[in-house]
Amino acid sequence: MDHAEPSPSGATLAEEFAAALDWWREAGVDNDYGDDATEWLTENQSETAEGSAQNKPARPRKQAPAPPPPKKIGGDKNSWPAELPAFQQWFAFHPSIDDGGAYPPVSPSGSAKPELMVIVAEPEENDSESLLSGPQGRLITGMLRAAGIARDEVYIGSVLRRHTPMPDWDGLRGSGIGELLAHHVGLVAPKRILTFGRNIPPLLGNDTAQGAALLHNFNHDGDSIPVLGVGSLPELLRSAPRRQRFWQRWLEWTDG
Repeated sequence: MDHAEPSPSGATLAEEFAAALDWWREAGVDNDYGDDATEWLTENQSETAEGSAQNKPARPRKQAPAPPPPKKIGGDKNSWPAELPAFQQWFAFHPSIDDGGAYPPVSPSGSAKPELMVIVAEPEENDSESLLSGPQGRLITGMLRAAGIARDEVYIGSVLRRHTPMPDWDGLRGSGIGELLAHHVGLVAPKRILTFGRNIPPLLGNDTAQGAALLHNFNHDGDSIPVLGVGSLPELLRSAPRRQRFWQRWLEWTDG
């Protein structure tokens, strides 16, 4: 058997080669640097990583918790007042109706079973003691006078109890503002309903694809009440042609 010849230093060729590799390792060199780099001393890292990834069990994904359901306006509907005077006070002052705001809450006004119920989206900016105490209210008063309707024959209510700049109507619908409005209308039990504002008819069940001013009936607890939906009072105040169109629609609606 042949034996490796010792070098002049006394070490075999294999020992000298191993010592040279150790020296290069200590120098931080583990590749040769030709045109194509090759690894001399390290294992194939991609194969090692692939093998470890295959052997490592996959972590179960954490599912994000479901968002909480929207807070219902007014709380449990079974606790809503069943008499109109009590509802008016509850609507104006109960903390479950909204989260507060910079403007004061304003109570609806009127008695049950009126000839007409007027519904607006919100009180006027300067309302405090009574609903529609500013220019929008004066427009309503003039319209009623022209129509020959006494003020005490009209109930005036609002969807929101306080003036609210840029309300989130989609969020309000999801929180049940439409159910609260329907309950309010049911307690009032008017002969007709006139709404001012394009966001109100959908709360009463109108198909938004057919437009906000669609004449239809509000069906609630076996009753069917004629409804006329028109643009908002601020829009009518700004535009004489819109007031003329509204008056024409009013005449057609009441003549029918």
